[in-house]
Amino acid sequence: MSAAKPQRAPAKKKQPAAVETSTSIEEQTRNFLQSGGKIENIKSGISGQQGGYAARPSGAARK
Repeated sequence: MSAAKPQRAPAKKKQPAAVETSTSIEEQTRNFLQSGGKIENIKSGISGQQGGYAARPSGAARK
């Protein structure tokens, strides 16, 4: 009687190098601008999230 070999999960694919990712972002940005897209500068601290959530001021009492 032979012992069964333990099975292992297949190896995970190696992530692309950061340079490859940066190059991809540059290409996508260039294509976006060439197709008429516009980049807006947003002030620091502004959120793009929509909704009615309003943060309670620090130290405000809870109900």
